Amino acid sequence: MSSAWLLPEHIADVLPAQARHIEELRSGLLDVARGYGCELVMPPLLEHLDSLLSGTGRELDLRTFKLVDQLSGRTLGVRADATPQVARIDAHLLNREGVTRLCYCGPVLHARPAGMHSTREPLQFGAEIYGHAGLEADLEVQDLALDCLHRAGLAAPVLDLADARIARGLLAGVPLPAERLADVYAALAAKDASWLARAARTLPGDVQRGLAALVSLYGSDEIIAEARRVLPARPGVQAALDELERLARHARQAHPEVRVGFDLADVGGNAYYSGARFAIYAAGSSDAIARGGRYDEVGSVFGRNRPAVGFSLDLKELAVLAPAKAPRAAIRAPWGEDAALRAEIRRLREQGEIVVCILPGHQPEASEFDCDRELVAQHGAWAVRPL
Repeated sequence: MSSAWLLPEHIADVLPAQARHIEELRSGLLDVARGYGCELVMPPLLEHLDSLLSGTGRELDLRTFKLVDQLSGRTLGVRADATPQVARIDAHLLNREGVTRLCYCGPVLHARPAGMHSTREPLQFGAEIYGHAGLEADLEVQDLALDCLHRAGLAAPVLDLADARIARGLLAGVPLPAERLADVYAALAAKDASWLARAARTLPGDVQRGLAALVSLYGSDEIIAEARRVLPARPGVQAALDELERLARHARQAHPEVRVGFDLADVGGNAYYSGARFAIYAAGSSDAIARGGRYDEVGSVFGRNRPAVGFSLDLKELAVLAPAKAPRAAIRAPWGEDAALRAEIRRLREQGEIVVCILPGHQPEASEFDCDRELVAQHGAWAVRPL
């Protein structure tokens, strides 16, 4: 019989110090997004499954918890990603004609962990721009993501750029069973040349050579020149390379502290992204701390195929990497019913001070609190003095 206090695998409590750190990050990132004109939305944790998984592909389906609604009998899903929900809000509830900037922050639940040490209950923060097809929206979202990580205190992040149109352009018009296509994308994501060669063996020669070249096309600026040389001149491929160059140039000018690179074989979420995409890495983490890009097709199932670009990150992961602020010092106060004492405690708290009342019998525990001052009775009044 298992202990009642044990939690499911990859599910954990967040204790006070970490919870405080996460909340400070959440507040700071929402302030950054608000500074860009993003409006906060709060989608529900549960939705009808067909709406929740619209346009997201099989990967998100496998990560989504499913249950039956006792009221309607329909299958519901617990969201594993908030972006499809935000797309639904833009398409059907706001229904604006022009540009809409939205942000969100809330828990999502994964049926399967993303990695060995990953939580199945991330706290997802994200921001999205709907209604503008030009690269200006991509540049703004890229800036917003980097500004958020700067606000969090991450030093010298690495920005990796890719584009879904490159692999799509190479495979355009080539008949390939869905299972074999999935193998091609999986081999590219793993940078496994031999697996890729087997998966692409029936494709035209120029397509095979182009896909094989993608595996080694990662690095700095020389990668774009090499890609122009070795990749077939197919529709969309050259345009994608042009935009990646502009995104990299803008990032270096706007964020000199950021190291910019390219990974043209990064095809994760291929059913999701439709254009330029990025991943941001930080020291101390082997996986990206933030991911984003263009996903113009995410809203098509809702009847409004609006241009869309955005990014998201897990605040719990960010809290592990970002430096925590020292906790605010508190004021220690005695417990009592004296009206003057209660009034002074209330006044201090209204001014933003933390006042910890030491309950009767717990005086020895006072040292456990981060108190640098105490409230004492002096000359018939209550006053704060240093400890």
